[in-house]
Amino acid sequence: MKFIQAKKENNSAFEFTTPVLELDNPLVLVFGNRFMLQDKNLYKEVRDLFPSGHLVFGTTSGEILAENVFENSIVITAIEFEKSNFLVKTKNVSDFDNDDEKLGKKLIAEFPTTDLRHVFIVSEGSTVNGSALINGLEENKNQGIGLSGGLCGDDARFELTLASYNASPKEGEIVAIGFYGDTLEITSANFGGWTAFGPERVITKSEDNILYELDGKPALDLYKKYLGDKAKELPKSALLYPLSVRTTENEEPIVRTILNIDEERNAMILAGDVPIGSKVQLMMSTVDDIANGANHAAKLAVLNRKDKAELALLISCVGRKLVMDQRTEEEVEEVISVIGEHACISGFYSYGEMAPFAGQEACKLHNQTMTLTLFSE
Repeated sequence: MKFIQAKKENNSAFEFTTPVLELDNPLVLVFGNRFMLQDKNLYKEVRDLFPSGHLVFGTTSGEILAENVFENSIVITAIEFEKSNFLVKTKNVSDFDNDDEKLGKKLIAEFPTTDLRHVFIVSEGSTVNGSALINGLEENKNQGIGLSGGLCGDDARFELTLASYNASPKEGEIVAIGFYGDTLEITSANFGGWTAFGPERVITKSEDNILYELDGKPALDLYKKYLGDKAKELPKSALLYPLSVRTTENEEPIVRTILNIDEERNAMILAGDVPIGSKVQLMMSTVDDIANGANHAAKLAVLNRKDKAELALLISCVGRKLVMDQRTEEEVEEVISVIGEHACISGFYSYGEMAPFAGQEACKLHNQTMTLTLFSE
């Protein structure tokens, strides 16, 4: 693989942070602040830098480039695959009446399966039900093909997220990148570092990713009671106290972040499904716990790999960033300490992460995790 990385802040031009190379037919990942990606001149600016590039855009809650975490910037990672190929497909939720599962089925069906090793998703994150999207992708995905990715972010505003392929970033867009090749080795893993506390409650009323009642009582009222004064800062304050959701006794609990609240219906809108009958607890974390969680995620990602990673795509949750604050880069440093300094690192802070649990094949939607996808040719 060959790489070029660049960064743009405010109204300045892009500055390359690596030596400038001639790249043939590169995959160009453009992650950045929502307002900056809305600039009508941005697409042409990136296209002029990479005339033959396949441009994938996604808004973020923070940008990861090498060992650094940025805010209010745009970062570019352009990748030339020398022994393998990729194919990019995209769909928009507006064309599917917001049926995210149907969209997922249609999207994955567009990828020829011969030599397909992995599909990486960059999805809008403000309206999509990530669980339903993954269900659709998994239903039509052949066994043995990996799946990972993330939901785009909008800092802690939860107003609008954008994504696109070879076009200016737009609302409702979901981009899928399929990677092909006999020599490709792609692994993914995730881990959180959050601890459950308080009483365990049962979901008694929900619909898909909307939570109405816990133990027969309005879920939003109970949640506000726990938050106290922080309830005034909802939905942002909810990032510090996600929910642990266990659907059955034998399954790993899924962490769910609250993306928004519905005062009229006294309900909470989460990033993924919260089935009736599931058991729920509040969660909290510390800076050290999150850093250790990133280290553990990296160890899971390199476990049983044959070759060292050449490219690492990191998707971490905006809630982790809020807890880490000035020490956010420590979790990226923990990842580098495990995978090595030779790997090209790119990524973003998200509204949801996609990856299988360790030792499992089926992809799940996660919140509050560090998720890694490692590539080598």
